[in-house]
Amino acid sequence: MALLFAVMLVTAAGNTAMQSVMPSIGTRLGIADVWVSLAYSWSALLWVMLAPFWARRSDRRGRKAMMALGVTGFILSFTLCGMILHFGLDGWFSAAFTMILFALARSFYGLLGSAAPPAVQAYVASRTGRAERTKALSLVASSFGLGTVLGPALAPLMILPGLGLVGPFAVFAIMGVIVLVLLRTRLPDDDPRFAARGEVMAAPFSASSNPRIVEDHPDGSPDELPAAEPQHSGTDRLRWSDRRLRPWLLAGLIGGHAQAMVLGVIGFLLLDRLGLRGDPDAGAGPVGLVLMAGAVATLLAQWGLIPMLALGPRTSTLWGMCLAALGILPIAIGKDLHTIAVGFAIASLGFGLFRPGFTSGASLAVSPREQGQAAGVVASVNGAAYIAAPAIGVWLYNHSNWLAWSIMEALAISVVVLSALSMRKDPA
Repeated sequence: MALLFAVMLVTAAGNTAMQSVMPSIGTRLGIADVWVSLAYSWSALLWVMLAPFWARRSDRRGRKAMMALGVTGFILSFTLCGMILHFGLDGWFSAAFTMILFALARSFYGLLGSAAPPAVQAYVASRTGRAERTKALSLVASSFGLGTVLGPALAPLMILPGLGLVGPFAVFAIMGVIVLVLLRTRLPDDDPRFAARGEVMAAPFSASSNPRIVEDHPDGSPDELPAAEPQHSGTDRLRWSDRRLRPWLLAGLIGGHAQAMVLGVIGFLLLDRLGLRGDPDAGAGPVGLVLMAGAVATLLAQWGLIPMLALGPRTSTLWGMCLAALGILPIAIGKDLHTIAVGFAIASLGFGLFRPGFTSGASLAVSPREQGQAAGVVASVNGAAYIAAPAIGVWLYNHSNWLAWSIMEALAISVVVLSALSMRKDPA
């Protein structure tokens, strides 16, 4: 479990650490903020397209190999990204060429990185009985969330002499190599004792990208091995337009775009509001602090408030987006680090309630037989919001500050209205 925990922790922490330093790197390069955001889009699109393929592939006893493939994609991406940015900052490449190469190198994570999370989940589920399974899978999910807290916290400490802002890329690539070696040498080979299948997971863009654990299939006998996913006929395949799913998926797509825009803008906003455009190296600390505050608030919602208050899907979605809309206001008008951090934490608390709400609502809206398909659709919705929304948010922010925040606020409020009018009330 320690090794599997490390696989998820390192990849999640590395990605959020990257988010902490990229606004400063883009400023140092002298490139428009929107191009920095767009550099993530190709990788996000590849994740959405390939995550279902890797999830199916993980069900064929190649789980250890799939984990290794995912970690290899992470290492390759971070190594190449760090080298490209280092040479770009030293003037070897033009700013535009640097970001093109960065986007291509980043795509290795979207291409291969999505192989690891479903393989980890299926590996754990296939080797634990029902009594231990929920606890084990929850531990795996917690590593994803913990990584989103540690990444922004550690990123400023990894800005090392000689490496500067690309230090986090080098450090996390080395961590990935250590995890990969341990994975290959210490993790037992695949010998599943129970039937289990990998589930499509969203990329670790934030703490609210935690993988969803759905136990929709019974334990198999000790001799039963994971079977290939059955083929569904056209009438059996779950569609996005299904009336049972429609309000939940609309809420997920609209609210997801609001969250992705906030996350895309926050780093650049801090550089502007704190007057750090002239000293971008100093921006990694405040950006990391705010991202960490948001991650902690999200985990408080998911690990604390939802189970403690026994919130149902509609209630969690409705009140979550109310809090998100409330938190966007101080971010939009705040002029100091404290105000912006508090606003981002409130908004993240709301998003942390919202995502499990619409996810569980979509799950409960369909039959047990359709859970796997529903999980794939929900993961696609989660990932789709991060393909273009961050760049759109940054473009709007650079052209009209009030328009950008008005649109984010309108998206959040529209989910509140949709939840109130179109979603079935939670059972008492």
